[in-house]
Amino acid sequence: MINADVIRAYRRTAADFDETEHLKEHLHLLKQVRSPFYLDLDDFDRILRWKLRQQYARQKSLRSKNTEDIIRDITCLAFNISHEDEDYELELRLRLLTALRGVEIPVASAVLALCYPEQYAVIDFRGWRQMFGVEKRNFSINDYKRYLKEIKRLAAELGWLPQEVDLAIWEYDRQSGRR
Repeated sequence: MINADVIRAYRRTAADFDETEHLKEHLHLLKQVRSPFYLDLDDFDRILRWKLRQQYARQKSLRSKNTEDIIRDITCLAFNISHEDEDYELELRLRLLTALRGVEIPVASAVLALCYPEQYAVIDFRGWRQMFGVEKRNFSINDYKRYLKEIKRLAAELGWLPQEVDLAIWEYDRQSGRR
């Protein structure tokens, strides 16, 4: 299992660090002007391109079913839903986002992490492998909750945002040369 000492040096070293920061800033500014907050099709597509990279085209035809109105309505509901039980609120947000065609837990987690980096992180095989020492490619809501709990533990130890911890872990794994 990865620890804070290992990832400390990777905080700002990811090849896409600047792009990630610009995207987070863009979304932060949108939260100031869109009340209630939502994503439009272009915003959503930017997040998909950021998350999926070379895999962006894989489910493009499936994702094309997601219209501007559907993206706006689903993201608005997901971002503005609130519950006193944070686990239940997270579950609702993930279920709403994964209702969109072509969106599974990893992409839904990317949407949440970029829009709310102080609360969420992106789950993927790299982070999971470093966090738990096993290979995994498909993730459930419970997997995400387990992963996020560990990310938040490291974030508290480092004084970083959960999204920053995840990106550092991702970069550490990428630089280790494993696929």
